[in-house]
Amino acid sequence: MLLLAVDTATPAVTVALHDGDSVVAESTQVDARRHGELLLPSVDRVLAAAGLKLDAVTGVVVGVGPGPYTGLRVGLVTAAAFGSALGVPVHGLCTLDGLAYASGLEEPFVVATDARRKEVYWARYDGSRARTGEPAVDRPAEIAEQVAGLPAVGTGAVLYPEVFPDARGPEHQSAAALAALAAERLAAGEELLPPRPLYLRRPDAQVPKNYKVVTPQ
Repeated sequence: MLLLAVDTATPAVTVALHDGDSVVAESTQVDARRHGELLLPSVDRVLAAAGLKLDAVTGVVVGVGPGPYTGLRVGLVTAAAFGSALGVPVHGLCTLDGLAYASGLEEPFVVATDARRKEVYWARYDGSRARTGEPAVDRPAEIAEQVAGLPAVGTGAVLYPEVFPDARGPEHQSAAALAALAAERLAAGEELLPPRPLYLRRPDAQVPKNYKVVTPQ
């Protein structure tokens, strides 16, 4: 097994290789405006660090969000392209699950990432491998009672300390954690998510209503 993991659902452009036993190389750069520019060079850098070629990859893992459309689609489209070119499966994993796994916490806690618009993408966990419900997007003040007293990881926790006073690491997503979680679940025979985006919001772009038809009838 050699899994190539990528995630661009958050400001972190993160890539890792996992051989089924451990992470063999990884790269993470935090830049919310350069996902498309940074991702492929990061893949090249990780492969070079591992001394491997792309055709050694046996599967691709991609973070499916939740995340903003612009960044999230970069990782998903790239993963799909690699899967098609190499003829290997592409597996999806919730980005929040990767952060939870990286935390190592084995108590109830929250993962919260920045959803912009003064909102967070979030989910509750009973442990680093156990999400208790579906991810959601809300204003922090609206979920204050639901998360009160719980440790929290992710950028969202850092941005809103009044709601998440017990903020802990990691702050940013790690493809290394995502790959390790995927390898663990695949080894256990679990089926992962399809590589489709988890947006949680309607797109900002809408087809105009009552627009005039300018083509000949």
